[in-house]
Amino acid sequence: MDERELVIHLEDISFAHPGGPRVLDNVCLDLYRGDRIGLMGPNGSGKTTLFHVIMGLLKPTAGRMEIFRKPVREERDFVKVRGRIGLLFQDADDQLFSPTVLEDVVFGPLNLGKSREEARDIARRTLELLGLSSFEDRITHKLSGGEKRLVSLATVLAMEPEVLLLDEPTTGLDEPTREKLVEVLSRLDLSYILISHEFDFLARTTQSILAMEKGRILRDEEAKIHYHFHKHPLGTVPHEHD
Repeated sequence: MDERELVIHLEDISFAHPGGPRVLDNVCLDLYRGDRIGLMGPNGSGKTTLFHVIMGLLKPTAGRMEIFRKPVREERDFVKVRGRIGLLFQDADDQLFSPTVLEDVVFGPLNLGKSREEARDIARRTLELLGLSSFEDRITHKLSGGEKRLVSLATVLAMEPEVLLLDEPTTGLDEPTREKLVEVLSRLDLSYILISHEFDFLARTTQSILAMEKGRILRDEEAKIHYHFHKHPLGTVPHEHD
C-alpha cells in the first residue's frame, strides 16, 4: 500500500455532454504528493476534459472524486480546490484578461487575500523565475503566442498552488524558451499532471507517462509509449525500414 499522501483520486469517472457520446469513460487516476505525471493522446481523447472535471468546471456524469482526501461533488467543494490546484488552460487567451502583464499576475494573489504589496512581490518573484522580469509593463494582448504562454504560467504559479495541471505548456514556445520551461519545472517542489504531444519534453519533466484514447486511460498492457534511436551511414538519405 502506498503510504504517500493521496492528492487526487478519480474512481470510474465518466463525462458526456447532454445528448452526446462519452468524452470520459470510467477513468481511474491517482496523483500522490510528489508525483509528476505526463499525459499523452490524440486530440479529442478527453485530456483537457479530464482537467476541467478535476477543477469542477465540468460535472462528471458518473464516478467518484476525492481531492486532498475529501470528496468533491458540489461547486462549494471546488472553491477550496481551486485555491490549491493551479490550472494552465490550453489557450492562453482564456487565462489573460488584464491590460498589463503585472496586473494579470497580481490578480491571483490579490484574489487569495494577499495585500497589494504582497501580491506585487509574489508577482515579481514569479516573473523573475520565468525570465520575464522585463515584461511587467508589457501590454498583454500585444504579446506573441509563446510570451502569452509563459505569462499564463506566471499567473498560475503566482497563486502558489500545491498541484499543477498543465495543458500543453510548450505551445508556441521556441527551443530556448522550452529549455527554460524544463529548467523551471525541474526546480518546482510541486506535484503535477502535464498534457503534451511532445514525448521528449514529457520524458524530461515527468516520472511516468500515461496514454489516453477515446476517453480512457490506457494501462501498461494496452499501450507502451516509447521512442528509439538508430544510426547508419545513409541516415540523411530518404529510405524505408522493413
